[in-house]
Amino acid sequence: MTQALTPGSITVGSRVKITRVRDRIPADLVEVLKKDASGTVSGYKMTDGSGIGVVVELSDGSSGWFFDDEIAPA
Repeated sequence: MTQALTPGSITVGSRVKITRVRDRIPADLVEVLKKDASGTVSGYKMTDGSGIGVVVELSDGSSGWFFDDEIAPA
């Protein structure tokens, strides 16, 4: 069973591609994304009380969270 972020949007289990990032991510995560910018949505994260981020498991097994406008379906 999948859970929707918003109607018609990315769901848990979806394959996504990271299309851009903001400067808040660590250098090692940047290196992983340079090699393979795709992953699987594994959950959600409240950001600043007014938004929801998407937790993405990457190809090397690590994960990071991204804003909805930083990802696209793969």
